[in-house]
Amino acid sequence: MTRDGVRFGVTSTTGDPTGELSQTGRHADERAVLQALKGLVGEIRQRVPAYSAVKVEGVRLYKHARAGEEVDLPVRTVRIDRLDLARFDEGAQDAELVVECSSGTYVRRLVSDLGELCGAGAHCTTLERTRVGPFALADAGHGRVISMSDALGFLPERHLSADEAETVRHGRPVPGTVEGPIRLTLGGDLVAVAVERDGMLRPETVFA
Repeated sequence: MTRDGVRFGVTSTTGDPTGELSQTGRHADERAVLQALKGLVGEIRQRVPAYSAVKVEGVRLYKHARAGEEVDLPVRTVRIDRLDLARFDEGAQDAELVVECSSGTYVRRLVSDLGELCGAGAHCTTLERTRVGPFALADAGHGRVISMSDALGFLPERHLSADEAETVRHGRPVPGTVEGPIRLTLGGDLVAVAVERDGMLRPETVFA
């Protein structure tokens, strides 16, 4: 989840304040913004920004952009689960959004698309990531350390016997079926993260 500052009436070549800014001469009103937000929720097709690290023809897009080279920008399907207008100042043309989205979503592009949909143009002025999976910024603290097993607590768990743990530590699989990654633990300690193939849990990452 992110909280993002938005400036309407000004576009940016990079989608943020570091790019070349251009006044559009147009203004957004709250009704238009709220209506535009509705069209950006759910599964949407999003064009990767020109200033991004995605490779096209073996070269990162931002290098193409800096060289003035025009290339076809890839289009990806992303999911926007929440897109709320937390604040809107029509006089200043400033707003704040709360966004919950799938990994791989470009918030800068989302804001740019919002500006186009409401007719004023826009760019992202600030971006603060407030939550990633089960981890919230509000829970962070200096010196606070959690165990690897707790950090991966959102994954299902398979308890190992001592013999199975020894097998896994050598990178060999143990029986089991599950969808997606799974924690393999011994006495509460994380031994490995595995994935299932052909009825066997095969270690992908083994921890000492």
